[in-house]
Amino acid sequence: MLEKIKQTADFLRNKVSDMPRTAIILGTGLGDLVDHIIDKQFIAYKDIPNFPVSTVEGHSGNLIFGTLGGKRVMAMQGRFHYYEGYDMKQVTFPVRVMQLLGIETLFVSNAAGGMNKEFRVGDVMVITDHINLFPENPLRGKNFNELGPRFPAMTEAYNKKLVALADTIAQEQNLRLMHGVYVGTPGPTFETPAEYEYFRVIGGDAVGRSTVPEVIVANHGGMRVFGISVITDLGGKDITEVPTHEEVQKAAVKAQPTVVALIKEMVARS
Repeated sequence: MLEKIKQTADFLRNKVSDMPRTAIILGTGLGDLVDHIIDKQFIAYKDIPNFPVSTVEGHSGNLIFGTLGGKRVMAMQGRFHYYEGYDMKQVTFPVRVMQLLGIETLFVSNAAGGMNKEFRVGDVMVITDHINLFPENPLRGKNFNELGPRFPAMTEAYNKKLVALADTIAQEQNLRLMHGVYVGTPGPTFETPAEYEYFRVIGGDAVGRSTVPEVIVANHGGMRVFGISVITDLGGKDITEVPTHEEVQKAAVKAQPTVVALIKEMVARS
């Protein structure tokens, strides 16, 4: 795996002359942020050695290099999920490549179901912490010391200074911004009402099927991480609406102006 990571990183270095220090992983329905990236260079996942290929509707499958908010960025237009059949090493492979390319700050976004009673569909939640309910940890197995320590701390998995910066920008731009704990589950099913209640009782505010593995690996590799969830549906004993992937995509698209305004300004200032 280490040799494959190095091979992929070398391939991208030969393709990209000015390597950024900031990366963004764009989740379901949030791909339009790439419209705000200028001087874009697209590299399709299928053309990158050792890269998996996204199979989910709403995930385009391109690695994009360009400028956002006056800074060079790398953006993943589409991510990989455990429920697609990939193992955790494959799901987090792009983050390992980012690490070898010198990425220092990682922005992650996702669509999530909300349990917090204060949330509304279309809200944007800053992730302050997570609960890992995946059956496998991406760090399981042999540890390579050049990638990170055997037992990395997750005390501040989401950088507090970046969270504070998001709050400052939200106040300046009058953006409704929620805070909460993200619960990561394997999927692909939507959660039962009882599961939503369980996640709320154990301290969760939103639930989804991604992000946690990537954040673990990014922290293992010494990156600063900032995460946001777009609340695309609500769940619990008192919720009767049946969620669909199409409705999730529509809700994510509706939240895009807030997401774009926030991340673009954060990239510029971080």
